[in-house]
Amino acid sequence: MNLKELSEILGLSQTTVSRALNGYPEVSEATRLRVQQMARENNYSPNARARGLATGRASAIGHVIPIGQRHEMVNPIFGDFIAGVGEVYAREGFDLIMSVVSAEEEMNAYSNLSARSSVDGVLLHAPLMTDPRIALLRDLKMPFVVHGRASNEEQPYSWLDVNNTSAFRRATNFLMDLGHTRVALVNGLETMDFAFRRREGYVAALTERGIGIDPDLMRSDEMTEDFGYHTAKEFLARDVAPSAFLAASMICAFGIRRAIEERGLAMGKDVSVVTFDDDLSYLANGQNVPIFTATRSSVRTAGVRLAEMLLRQIQNPNAPPETELLEAELIAGQSTGPYKD
Repeated sequence: MNLKELSEILGLSQTTVSRALNGYPEVSEATRLRVQQMARENNYSPNARARGLATGRASAIGHVIPIGQRHEMVNPIFGDFIAGVGEVYAREGFDLIMSVVSAEEEMNAYSNLSARSSVDGVLLHAPLMTDPRIALLRDLKMPFVVHGRASNEEQPYSWLDVNNTSAFRRATNFLMDLGHTRVALVNGLETMDFAFRRREGYVAALTERGIGIDPDLMRSDEMTEDFGYHTAKEFLARDVAPSAFLAASMICAFGIRRAIEERGLAMGKDVSVVTFDDDLSYLANGQNVPIFTATRSSVRTAGVRLAEMLLRQIQNPNAPPETELLEAELIAGQSTGPYKD
C-alpha cells in the first residue's frame, strides 16, 4: 500500500497522513493514533527516501565499528548490545547503519557519515580515558550518546554507564570477607575507561583494608578466554599463588576456570573467582544456581536505554545532555568459597 491509498482509506490528505506518521505537533493526538492504527492494519510502511525528504532526517542511526586483530563483532557482549539498540530502532522506525572500518579510518568514518547526512545520530562504543571521538562529534554537530564514559573529557555529553568502580570495590570486598588477601585482577585494556574504573575499585578496596597493592597480581588485555586462561595458569604456577581471581568478563572467567581445573584444583573450593556478568543471552551464567559469583548488569538493557536516550536527543537537539549511571548487583554463585590455607 502506498501513501495515496492509505490517505483515501482514511479520508485525509496525503500531507496530513504523512505528518501524522512523522510525529508533527500540528496533527492532533487522536488523528495521529487513528493514522498509525490504520497503517498497522494495512501493513503500510513509509518509503524511507520520501520520508527523509519530507522530514529532513535519514531515519537511521550510525554505529562505527573498528576492526582489529580481534573482531568486536563476534563478541557476544557486542551482539547483545546491538540486539538492545536494534529493538528500539525497529520500534521507532529507524534503521541501523553499521560502518565496519580499520582502526585508522574510524575518525574519517564519523566525518563521512556527517558529510553524507546518512544518519541522524551516532552511538559511540568503548570510550577511552581520553577519547578524541567525542570532540569530533561535537564539532560535527552530530547528535551522539556514549556507552560508557571518558574520564578526561571535561565538557558535558550524553552517556550511560555502569558504576564499574563500586562494582569492583564490592566484589573485592566480598572476596576479602571470605578471607582472601591475595586477589588477582584479570582486567580489560586499561586505556578503556571501564577497565580503568574497575581497577580503581579493586585498588580502593584493598587499600581500605590495609592490604598492599601488588602490581604483579594485575594483568590487563583484550577480554578473551585465552587471556584469562594464560594469566591464571601463570599466576597459579607461582610459589605464592593468588587464592582468588577477579575477572572483567565472563569470557575471561571461563579461561580462568580452565586453568584452575587443569592444575587439578576445584573452583570455589581451592580457588575463588568473581567476574563481571553482562547477563548475556548466549553465554548464561548457569540456570537456577549461577556458575560464577558475579557483579551483574545487563548489556542488552543498556542498549535499550541508550537508544532511547539518543532518539530523544534527535527529537530535541537543544535539550541538555542526559546521563545515567547503573548499579551492578552482586550475585553469589558456585565459584567462591572461604580461603583455604
